[in-house]
Amino acid sequence: MSVDIPFGAVGANVRKLESAEKLTGAAQYIADLSRPNMLHAAIVQSDVAHARILGYDLTAALAVPGVAAILTGADFPDGRMGAFIKDEHAIAKGKIRYFGEPVAVVAAEDEETARAAAKLVVVDYEELPAILSPEAGLAPDAAIIHEELESYLKVFPAICDGNMASYTELSEGDVEAGFAEADVIVEGEFETAPQAHLAIEPVGALAEIDSQGRITLWSANQSVFRVQANVCESLNLPMSKLRCLTPRIGGGFGNKMEPHIQPLVVRLTQVTGRPVKLILNREEDFECVRARHPFKIRCRTGAKKDGTLVAREMDVLLDCGAFGDDSPGVLGYSLLMSRGPYRIPNVKCHGKLVYTNKMRFGAYRGFGNPQVSFAAEQQLDEIAAKLGMDPLDLREKNLLQPGDAWFGGGKVASNGLADCIAAARNASDWDSRTARPAPKGKRRGTGVALGAHISGLLGTGAIVRVLEDGSIVLNTGAVDIGQGSDTVLVQMCAEALKVPVEKISLASPDTDGSPYNWGTTASRVTYTTGRAVVGASKEVEKQLKDHAAQMLECAVGDLELRPGGMVGVTGSDKEVSFHQISLRAHWGAGGPIVGHHTLVFDQPTVDPKRAIAKGLPFPQIGVYSFICTVVDTLTDEVSGKTEVDEVWTGVDVGKAINPSLVIGQMDGGFVQGMGFALCEEMVWDGPKLANPTLLDYKVPTTLDAPYRMHTTIVDAPEPDGPFGAKGAGEIGLVPVPAAIANAIASAIGNRLHSLPMKPEKVFRAMTEHDDAA
Repeated sequence: MSVDIPFGAVGANVRKLESAEKLTGAAQYIADLSRPNMLHAAIVQSDVAHARILGYDLTAALAVPGVAAILTGADFPDGRMGAFIKDEHAIAKGKIRYFGEPVAVVAAEDEETARAAAKLVVVDYEELPAILSPEAGLAPDAAIIHEELESYLKVFPAICDGNMASYTELSEGDVEAGFAEADVIVEGEFETAPQAHLAIEPVGALAEIDSQGRITLWSANQSVFRVQANVCESLNLPMSKLRCLTPRIGGGFGNKMEPHIQPLVVRLTQVTGRPVKLILNREEDFECVRARHPFKIRCRTGAKKDGTLVAREMDVLLDCGAFGDDSPGVLGYSLLMSRGPYRIPNVKCHGKLVYTNKMRFGAYRGFGNPQVSFAAEQQLDEIAAKLGMDPLDLREKNLLQPGDAWFGGGKVASNGLADCIAAARNASDWDSRTARPAPKGKRRGTGVALGAHISGLLGTGAIVRVLEDGSIVLNTGAVDIGQGSDTVLVQMCAEALKVPVEKISLASPDTDGSPYNWGTTASRVTYTTGRAVVGASKEVEKQLKDHAAQMLECAVGDLELRPGGMVGVTGSDKEVSFHQISLRAHWGAGGPIVGHHTLVFDQPTVDPKRAIAKGLPFPQIGVYSFICTVVDTLTDEVSGKTEVDEVWTGVDVGKAINPSLVIGQMDGGFVQGMGFALCEEMVWDGPKLANPTLLDYKVPTTLDAPYRMHTTIVDAPEPDGPFGAKGAGEIGLVPVPAAIANAIASAIGNRLHSLPMKPEKVFRAMTEHDDAA
């Protein structure tokens, strides 16, 4: 398919709109905001993992000069919030469910006083047995973490019982018959560690109440509308009484999509009548927000002797943490992606999500996809080795073809994966990989993995207004968390109306004035919100032409948009400007020109005629981006430390609206995935997180990132995408752990089944292979 893009804003490497303010330090984050007469808050965290709260002693804390209020669970309504299961109060209320959970919150004249008073709060509790693993949570005699689970509101057909928060199953074909016809079967168990989101900016919020009791809330978030919903659900507050806004955001990766401390500051400002600001320090952010799920995976894959894949079965077990959050969605989506971008006719995947007494786990860039890909893509390399095939040739033989459906039957309208493979194969000189030398004392390995990711999900909207002077204001409600969506959406609007990017201003997300947008997550803004932007722009074009037809005394069908904000008669020099048209609309006839467009993604996830689904949380999800990643690694023979030497990526994101931003997402996603693969791991000492600081939690720096990263963007336009675009935010991370694992295996002759692949693990596997040789 070809998409007509005549003007030039789309496809241009436009600099991010906010670059100058960030470079000069003028950007305003939560930490930079203040209000007159503002109080500062601090949280009190639990020092046990599971307990009934018997009472509080606030005497000493309230006696600290400057303390304005201390709130506990007794001071909060009984509302519950949650993306899929309404199981979470704003603060521990009656029961503590994880070590570090907020049990009280203090407001004082300054942060130092608030933190000092917080240390004096005493909580009286009756300790209960702590559940610290999914297996322990499923044991017959396990303590129940949510006794009221059956009565909680669920927004999907949840299958739950005891400590099992959710069970999901998805199957297609006859998996036993598939394995019966397989000539080679590989199976194994895989495990991934929890990973901290580690955005540069910890979470924070600032609330202010007016004389009518209406509250304005600024917070670090990925959706002002999710903030509004969560706060109002937890505090039993009408949504009309809460206005939510977003300043600049210092990264999110999923950590700021669902609630954190926003309900606490809102309740404090209700009680005190004063503005209240709360920002978590790094240790608190580690301990009581959310992290990537640890996975335990059992995977079995079968193939014929010619390399044709015939069957796969996968079983996953997820630690939910103390609350549901986005976990049911992560479980369901991981199973949807477990077949990968391949033709495998017989697949059965199932999984359990289990409550534990750990911090909540939630959505993190890729949300379950990198974990299942780590297992599945390694098994393809194992099959290739058993059959004597090239790993990339095996993948090419089994690729989804144009017209093929996704696992479950979802539509795949565009698929540039074959071109992605060709690009990565050629750029990496894959066929000559074994001839590349390694420095003395190191072993070189080359690995590959493929991936896919979605970008169509839930509802969104856009409003485009033409001001009196002909300039444009775009309002979408989408939050830019650093990835550049503000810039991309403006480029789309500029392209649709043929005006310079400089003539368009973007309104900040505001629940009072922005159209609804579910959130900046699931790689959905470019595709989903972009469709709304194009739709609203087309409505503006229609109104402009209606006015111009009367002004130029011609038929609407004779008119065309011209670059620079003009409407002209086709084949003539007769034209009028947006400025002239808007003046007429504002002062003479018709009224101000405003275009709006809303939509909800309505493509079914599953075709019931070809697949069976149970407990699936996303009934409508789709639009697939594709990727092929090849990596070269060097493993030290003495220490086992592995470094990534070079990376080659071919990626299909439909039409790249801003190629430089796409490449930035690929590079950033790779380094984040490299951290997941090689070094990042949240470690618990019993119920307590043992490494909640950057001294102990190891994350890649610029010195660890490979200097040579090469990305080829494949042009494979999505038919209903805005100018053919699909999502790009997460796809770059998805195949990275698997590609690195395959590279390490090729270097040391042994395969690792758990993340992170730290030096001691690699060294042990390397020496085991060498000793056996």
